[in-house]
Amino acid sequence: MKLADKVLAVNNDLPIRTDAPVHSGKVRSVYWLTEKDSLRLIEQQGYDVAPGAPLAIMVISDRISAFDCIWHGEGGMHGVPGKGAALNAISNHWFRLFRENGLADSHILDIPHPLVWIVQKAQPVMIEAICRQYITGSMWRAYAKGEREFCGIQLPDNLKKDQKLPELLITPSTKGILTGLPGIPEADDVNITRRDIERNHTAFNFRSIDDIDLYENLLREGFDVISRELAALDQIFVDTKFEFGYVKDKAGIEKLIYMDEVGTPDSSRIWDGQSYRNGEVVENSKESFRQLLLNHFPDPDILLNKDRMTERQALARNNELPADVLLEVSRTYVSIAEKIIGRKLHLPDRPKAEIMDILSSRYNLIV
Repeated sequence: MKLADKVLAVNNDLPIRTDAPVHSGKVRSVYWLTEKDSLRLIEQQGYDVAPGAPLAIMVISDRISAFDCIWHGEGGMHGVPGKGAALNAISNHWFRLFRENGLADSHILDIPHPLVWIVQKAQPVMIEAICRQYITGSMWRAYAKGEREFCGIQLPDNLKKDQKLPELLITPSTKGILTGLPGIPEADDVNITRRDIERNHTAFNFRSIDDIDLYENLLREGFDVISRELAALDQIFVDTKFEFGYVKDKAGIEKLIYMDEVGTPDSSRIWDGQSYRNGEVVENSKESFRQLLLNHFPDPDILLNKDRMTERQALARNNELPADVLLEVSRTYVSIAEKIIGRKLHLPDRPKAEIMDILSSRYNLIV
C-alpha cells in the first residue's frame, strides 16, 4: 500500500445518514445526524445529554492548512500521514485531564475511531480565546513595530523576541463576523478587549456577565494543566487557542464546556525545552511548517500579505511540495503526540474503510 493511500484527504463524502448538508472545514467535516438517530444513540449509549440534543459525527482529515490555504505534495500526497490521528489523540488526552482536574467537559461524547468523534451540538461562545506565555509570532511582529497595547493590555518596553512574558496574557479575538457592536469592526478574527466582551456579552453568546470570569478561569487553568504536563516532558507551552460553548446535560442543566480541539500542534506553539535553554527555538507545532513554506518560496510576502490572497491561493493550488517536506511534518506531529499520550500512536491503514465499518457495525449510521 502506498503511503498516500493511508492519508485521509477527503472526509466530506462518507455515506453517513444525515438530512443536513455536511459542514466541511479546513481539517474537519461534521455530519449532523437525523433527529431519529440522535435520539437512538443517546438512549442506546447512555450519553449525558439532553434527550433532544442534536448529535454529529466529526471526522478529521490529514489535510494541512497554513496561511489560510490547503497544501499538498508530490506523488498524490494530499495531506500529512498521521496528522489527523495525532491531533485527535492529543485533544483527547487534554480533555480527559481537564475533566480529571474538575475544570469542564468537552463536546465529545464518544471516540469510535482515531479519526472520529461523536459530539453534541453546542452553542458557541463567539470568541477565539488566545493565551500567550511568550512573545513571538504576530504579537512579536507588532511589538517590534512599536505597538505596546494588545487587547487592552499594556506591555512593557525592552521585551526580546521569544521571551517569556511577565504573566500569562489572554488576547481574545472575534469568532466569525459580528455586526452592530460599537467599536468592533465587522470582520472575522478582530482583536477585542475584556471591556468589549463585558459590554456585549450577550452578542458573544455569554449567558451572564459572571460567565466571563468562568471562561477566563477555564482558560488559565486549562493552560496551566497543559503547561505543567508539557514541562514534565521538557516541552514549553508557548501559546494556544481555546474555544467554548454551552450544552445541556441529561438533567437539563446548562454548562460551559471546552470545544473544537485543544493543545494541539495546529492550535498551539510548543517548543523543545533543551533547545530553548541553548538559545534556539525548535518548534514541535505547525509553526515549523509555516516557516518551511516561507523559506521554500522565493517571495514570502505572498504568504504574509492579506492583499495578495489570490496569488497565495494559486501558489498552494499549483505547487506540489516535496514529499520529504510533508514527511518531516508527519514526524513532528506523530512524535509530539506520542510524547504527550505516552504510547505509540495508532495510525489507520485504510482510514475511510475503517470508519465506515465501525459506524455501520457499532452505530448503524451508514446508508
